Amino acid sequence: MAATGLLVLRQGLHRLAASAIGLIYPPTCVACGAATGQPHALCAACWSGLRLIERPYCERLGTPFALDLGIGSLISPGAIAEPPVFGRARAVAVYDGTARDLVHRLKYNDRLDLGRTMARMMAAAGSELLDEADLVVPVPLHGLRLWRRRFNQSAVLAREIGRRRGKPCDLRALARVKATRPQVGLTRHQRAENLQGAFRVTEAGRARIAGRRLLLIDDVTTTGATGNAAARVLLRAGAVNVDLLTFATVTREGI
Repeated sequence: MAATGLLVLRQGLHRLAASAIGLIYPPTCVACGAATGQPHALCAACWSGLRLIERPYCERLGTPFALDLGIGSLISPGAIAEPPVFGRARAVAVYDGTARDLVHRLKYNDRLDLGRTMARMMAAAGSELLDEADLVVPVPLHGLRLWRRRFNQSAVLAREIGRRRGKPCDLRALARVKATRPQVGLTRHQRAENLQGAFRVTEAGRARIAGRRLLLIDDVTTTGATGNAAARVLLRAGAVNVDLLTFATVTREGI
């Protein structure tokens, strides 16, 4: 009884402290800085700038259809013509507007605080994938790029997603062993070629991924080349299945 009372007291003090901080530092939009009703959230204007992805979408690629076709599970022509190596992909939003701004600020402006907001939204969008996943694995950066940027945005997202859903997150199972040139501006074929031999499962990682269902985490899916390259080596190393969860995805109209 005493322990329960102490827990209630601590929770009350925590809420009181949070309220006091809110009075001194009112919560603001993580994207533009405008006032919001709660911390780590988006204001109405920035929220309206998100093109959220909801069904109907391609069950393999997670890309939205322009029209609701009114039938069950759907596979897009692109997924039929070029089936991805990964099982399924899901994303929060189309890569434009607010979604693009958030990705750029996290990646290039050292806005690590955005990771909490973006991961929360990713955990909701990828709920079905997370339910089935045994292990969360971020897409790694090459050592040189990691040294320059000082952090891996995919690892930031993966850790927070794992924490939210109680899933283990392995930051060292997959390594990037090839310093590829930036993917921006490359065609679909050039992206795939650029990533050949880029990833390797570490010796220690093999035992951790063997026989397990993995959820690969990245910030953006453009052509799927990165997800395919990473999923290929993970499957070869013994993973049962690899799905892909990103914050944003580029649709055909944006490629």
